[in-house]
Amino acid sequence: MSPKRPTSPASGIVERLWPVLVWVAVWALAAHLLGQPVLLPSPLEALGRLSELVMAGEFWSSIARSLGRIALGFVLACTLGVLLAALAYACDSVRRLLAPVVGAVKAAPVASFIILVLVWVSSRDLSLVISFLMGFPIMYTNVLEALRATDAGMLEMADVFRLSVADRIRSIYLSQALPSFEAACSLALGFCWKAGIAAEVIGLPDHTIGDHLHDAKIYLDTPSLFAWTLAIIVLSLIIEKAVRALISRAVAHVEAHA
Repeated sequence: MSPKRPTSPASGIVERLWPVLVWVAVWALAAHLLGQPVLLPSPLEALGRLSELVMAGEFWSSIARSLGRIALGFVLACTLGVLLAALAYACDSVRRLLAPVVGAVKAAPVASFIILVLVWVSSRDLSLVISFLMGFPIMYTNVLEALRATDAGMLEMADVFRLSVADRIRSIYLSQALPSFEAACSLALGFCWKAGIAAEVIGLPDHTIGDHLHDAKIYLDTPSLFAWTLAIIVLSLIIEKAVRALISRAVAHVEAHA
């Protein structure tokens, strides 16, 4: 059996890009055959509108408002999810108490939560709360399961050598939970971003991404609707890569000093 040839960076880029180009071509063909930009603009029309939006200050200020609130919800979900997972691992009563709440949040539709939360909080803070609610169960569940799967043999060795709580956390629990924490962050980030934008579309806080999406739909400005959607997708990819890189670096630093 012949060994695999190493792939060059250029070939790797081509492998990632060709499926995207195929679907863009399908989009362009469908728009051409339909011939109604109000229903389906062409890729060039959407990109042209996006280039116009990028040149406007309102575009960047809206992104900053949406991103700031959603990011805060994500950070709160990560922080509280890890803390409560550790508490639930240490105390079985806490785990049983939180189980119905976490299960309900995971099972309920996002739209239902958006409407319910909108009764209690202002539309300005809606995306923050929804992002937190969507991210928290993911962080809590993944970290808790990682802690509960801790190697019993390592815990027995810790008992034999009488390691302190701080040493156990540093040398045992961190190594067990960090991979699950990293994966959960990546998954929760996508849920927070999509749910936060959906909350803005329903709550309509002024000068946000969701507000502009709603306006584009009301005025049948389909090129703007596609342009904002493209912006959301590109932002999602950039944010995910940046956050994953930061988390990977932080995890590597913690593991090196564990």
